[in-house]
This record gives sequence, structure tokens and C-alpha cells, in this order.
Amino acid sequence: MSLDIVILAAGQGTRMRSALPKVLHPIAGQSMLGHVIDRARQLSPAGIHVVIGHGADLVRERLAADDLNFVLQSEQLGTGHAVAQALPALTAERVLILYGDVPLIEAATLERLLEQVADEQLGLLTVDLIDPTGYGRIVRDANGVVKAIVEHKDATPEQRQICEGNTGILAVPGKRLGDWLGRLSNSNAQGEYYLTDVIAMAVADGLVVATEQPLDAMEVQGANDRMQLAELERHYQQRAARSLMVQGVTLRDPARFDLRGEVTVGRDVLIDINVILEGRVVIEDGVQIGPNCVIKDSTLRQGAVVKANSHLDGAELGAGSDCGPFARLRPGSVLGAKAHVGNFVELKNAVLGEGAKAGHLSYLGDAEIGARTNIGAGSITCNYDGANKFKTVLGEDVFIGSNSALVAPVTLGDGATTGAGSVVTSDVPANTLAVGRAKQRNVDGWKRPTKIKK
Repeated sequence: MSLDIVILAAGQGTRMRSALPKVLHPIAGQSMLGHVIDRARQLSPAGIHVVIGHGADLVRERLAADDLNFVLQSEQLGTGHAVAQALPALTAERVLILYGDVPLIEAATLERLLEQVADEQLGLLTVDLIDPTGYGRIVRDANGVVKAIVEHKDATPEQRQICEGNTGILAVPGKRLGDWLGRLSNSNAQGEYYLTDVIAMAVADGLVVATEQPLDAMEVQGANDRMQLAELERHYQQRAARSLMVQGVTLRDPARFDLRGEVTVGRDVLIDINVILEGRVVIEDGVQIGPNCVIKDSTLRQGAVVKANSHLDGAELGAGSDCGPFARLRPGSVLGAKAHVGNFVELKNAVLGEGAKAGHLSYLGDAEIGARTNIGAGSITCNYDGANKFKTVLGEDVFIGSNSALVAPVTLGDGATTGAGSVVTSDVPANTLAVGRAKQRNVDGWKRPTKIKK
């Protein structure tokens, strides 16, 4: 059956105490609403309709996509009113209602819920809680049949003893929804149009209310303040850590690991503490990552080693290569097989061939560096003239003496050498020594200045 998904994302989130709309607050580097949209897409719906209100322009700007239909709820008059704003766009046989501040919901849970929907049956996601304070209660008859949902503020003392809570996530026959929404009333403690009242209407109309529950109660946990946001973040990270360990990754401390994107891993990978993976990261067999590293949108080939406190962004490490500690590889950086970048070396759009080395204290930008070439300490490529960038090309087996400045555009042939402290401004032929420094002069009889007495 066809499917429309409505995501309610209009709330202000006053308890966040933030100028940022609540649904844009991040979990694992992505907005809560972004997570919910991703789950919705996994269900391949005919349409995804996002109901926005507070901060509508910013939400639209951050998440605009061809497959999203944004619907404005200019007044926040309750969940039922919010769904009604999307009603004119709903044409599918089933409608699934989700929430933009419930980011950990799993597609498998929603698929089970959708299986419950038929012409005379709807699906309701509930959760059993030790303390259901704040949740609407699922009211059942003596036979366990769902009869209604009572909001916490409207519940009697007896009803508040019920531990089965309403998650708000609901899947209904599309042809019934319009009638139910049109019959909602705001005669309640909040003066709002509750979507939950649809349940009692469905029962009165003779429909069966079938329930499903998530395997993990945190799937349906929302975030109304910073503390709840932090709880969701930690739970997400714990789940990500468990998944990696199942795949053969050793995490020195699963509680000190953060995934803020997608990662593909091989076997026998070792990740030390306080490592952050962002964007799309590929880690092949036998890779080792030291503590306090940030790796974003990068690929680490088999056996590569990233030492402590290194930052990689848009980089590729070849098989058996290593970098760090305290290395920074910026977009376009590529280390060939067994290449080495040491401490306090920065690369930007630079390719090091197989076995090439830059041991320490260097900047290499817009550079092509051949196999087995060695870059001495303190050497830099001067690739920017204030307006344009130029390329430095070093052949194979080149030796760059310490503290050399290579002023691009410049090419050094295979086997070329620069003397320490040289400023190289023109091409150097193969197997040639280039010395570009001022002549040393020793001054006899020179005396050091002494401190003037006051």
C-alpha cells in the first residue's frame, strides 16, 4: 500500500533556551529532524510532509530537498491541528505520523507498525515505562483492547498508574484521517487539538487499534531540554560503538568514541579513546587510530596508522602509511603506500608518493611529491601569492634540506637535492643540488649587547 509520512516539527522548544528551533539541535552531528527524515526515506514513501512553525525559514533552509514538502503551521494549536495542515497533500492509502524531536526511531520498528494498518485497523506505537510521567496513557478494557489515550494532565489518579505510554507515533488508513481530524475538539486542560483523540474516535467507529512497541525504549525518547539531548547523544554513540565492535573493531573505551556520520570498517581495526569520526569515513583492515584524533570524510587503507592528536579532513592514507602525532591533513591530501607524515606537518591538496616522507614541522600545499622523496624539517611549499595558488612538483628520490622554501610554481627533477635553508625559486634539474641562501659572514671582534643599568 502507498504511504505518506507526516513529520511534526513546528514546536519552539522553550526549554532548550535557544534561538535555534528545537528540531535543528544536533544528535551525532546531524539535526534531530534530519535523523527522522532519514528514517522516513528508508520506508520509500510517496511523500514526506514536514510541518514547520517556529523558525520555519531556517528549518526549510537547512533541510530543503526535492523529496520534502514543507507545510506551515502558523499557530501551534496541538498535534491534531498540526497534522491537519498537511491533510490537503495526503493521498496515500496509509499515513504515518512521526515527530521531529524523536531522532532515534528505527526503520524496522516503523515497518512493523505499518504492517498493522488495514482498512479497519490502525497501528499505534506504545512503550512500557517504569515512570511514564508526562506520557499519555493507553487505556485498555478488561480484554486488553485499546479504547483510548488519556493525556497525563487529563488523566485520573487511577489512569496515571498505567505504565504503558503513548509515543505519539501513529499509522492510520489514509481515507479515515480527514474525518477524524475534522471531529477533534480542544475541550481539554491544554485547550489544544490532540491527535491522540483519534484513537477513541477510531474505536467508536469500530476500528481495531493494534499496538507495536520498540525494541529499545530510547527509540521513542524525545528531547525537550539540553539534558535529554545529551542522553540521546550518549545513547546514539553507545549504539554506534556496539555496532562497530560487532564488526571486529577494538574500541579502547566505547564511552569515549563519537560517530558523527557514516563509517565502513574492516577487521582488526583499533580505535583509541576520544576519536571522532565525521561525514563518510572508510577504514580498512588493520588500521590503527590513536587517541584524540578527528577524522572527517577520509579513507584509511589497509594497515594505515593515525597517531595521537591528528586531524584528517578529506584525506586518503595508503596501505601501510602513517601520520602524526599532531598531523593535519586537509582536503585533497593523499599518502601513498608506506608514506609518512610526522608531527606538526600540514598537507593541503598534496599527494605523497609511495614511501615519501615529511617527518616534522612542514607545510605542503598544492604539491605532487614523488616516491621515496624526503622533506626535511621546517620546509614549506610557498603556493599562494595572495591571489592565486600554484603547484610544486617534486620527482622521485628528491631530498629537501631542512628549512627550505619552495616557491611555486616550481619543479624539482628526480634525485634533486636542496641545501638546508634554501629558497628555491626556479626549477631544479634531476640529480642536481640547489643552494639558494645568503652567504655566511663571520664578524670578528663582535660583542654582544649588555643590559644598560638604570
